[in-house]
Amino acid sequence: MSEVKVNKISPRTACGTVTLGDSGDTFTIPSGATITNAGTATGFGATGAVNWDTTAVTSTPTTATSGTGYFINSTGGAKTINLPSGPSAGDIVGVKDYAGTANTNNITVGRNSSNIRGIASDFIITKNNAGATFIYVDGTKGWKVFADGSDSDVTTTYVTATGGAPCSGAISGDYKIHTFTGPGTFCVSDAGSACGSNTVDYLVVAGGGAGGGSAPGSACATGGAGAGGYRESVPSPAAWTGSPIAFAGNARPVTVQGYPIVVGGGGVGAPNTTGADGNTSTFSDIDSAGGGGGGMNPPGPGAGAVGGSGGGGSNGPSGAGDTPNVTPDQGTPGGTGAGAGQTFGGGGGGATVAGVNGSPTAAGAGGAGGTTCISASPTIYGGGGGGSTGYGGGPVQPCASRGAAGPGGGGQGANCGAGSAATINTGGGGGGGAGKTSGCVAGPGGSGGSGIVILRYKFQ
Repeated sequence: MSEVKVNKISPRTACGTVTLGDSGDTFTIPSGATITNAGTATGFGATGAVNWDTTAVTSTPTTATSGTGYFINSTGGAKTINLPSGPSAGDIVGVKDYAGTANTNNITVGRNSSNIRGIASDFIITKNNAGATFIYVDGTKGWKVFADGSDSDVTTTYVTATGGAPCSGAISGDYKIHTFTGPGTFCVSDAGSACGSNTVDYLVVAGGGAGGGSAPGSACATGGAGAGGYRESVPSPAAWTGSPIAFAGNARPVTVQGYPIVVGGGGVGAPNTTGADGNTSTFSDIDSAGGGGGGMNPPGPGAGAVGGSGGGGSNGPSGAGDTPNVTPDQGTPGGTGAGAGQTFGGGGGGATVAGVNGSPTAAGAGGAGGTTCISASPTIYGGGGGGSTGYGGGPVQPCASRGAAGPGGGGQGANCGAGSAATINTGGGGGGGAGKTSGCVAGPGGSGGSGIVILRYKFQ
């Protein structure tokens, strides 16, 4: 094999062409050899190689050089990098968000007098960790863009959040569950993606109302209180069993922020008054109304109050439920009182079943709440309070005549003295206080149960 050793090969004439070999020849570059190109390479296939400069760019504006890729650090504020001026076909520039801050501090790729995708407009990167490659084609289209995206464009991401109990969320299969029994904040640190999860299902139960409190010396019965408004969502198709009034497919979309959680307290029981209403519970744009208090008489008219579920009446109409109206209904009405001298009060409405009317011989039971498995085990919330008895100064009525507590934390109505309080964190309505009977003074209404907020989302 012959060998030629020279330092430079030049054409015979200035700016001429040097040809190496003939068609079909093979030139071998041995291992360890380096070829450096300081000019323009053509005829080697794709013109798409970008050499990335790994020193992040923090100054602005910056002008790019063809063949170089730039990592732009916008943590200190928005940045601008301009494409080369007077580009030639095949020029190429890469731009990439360095710190994952492009959503907050945008990265502008300036067109520098050339079109981008045929339009005289700059290109702005607004997604975290996104980037793009720019290749110049001609004076009409200018720079063509091959954009990549954020992590959510290339991989499945899920909601990540903290708050409630436990703070990190209880795990049930692929879901996490956060339970709030008092005020707090649901802090979303990753909003996820549609391919993984980006919504949160909820149970929002308001505080229940207090049962009616009988007036001193009054023989009239009082109404049981209505349960706090009950609002729930389940996935569609359902991943767990919700209550009969759960809203399928109504999970709330979330973004990276803190969501204040309000857990409504129950109405406080007292003598000689219509029962106090419960208080509202809230998550995102979901508000559940407090339960209506139970009615009392005298003075009239002895109507139950309206609310998430309505209070039972004493000697007037029952309170309406689902007030204000939402879809699906968040509760039911209470029952009306009955008997001579209105001696048997109506039961308070429950989440799924209305309060029972008093009869001539017995007070009405509280309506039933809703059973849900959102917390991974079947639990019932939102039972109405039972109505109470009285008897115009006659003997104390038998225990069987007082209104039963509605399943779901409702309080039992009294046949003597105070109505029973509802169970805390169920949104149950309090039981009605009994009217004065022989050997038994009039009693205050039972307090309503505080509400609860439970949030559930897919995390893997």
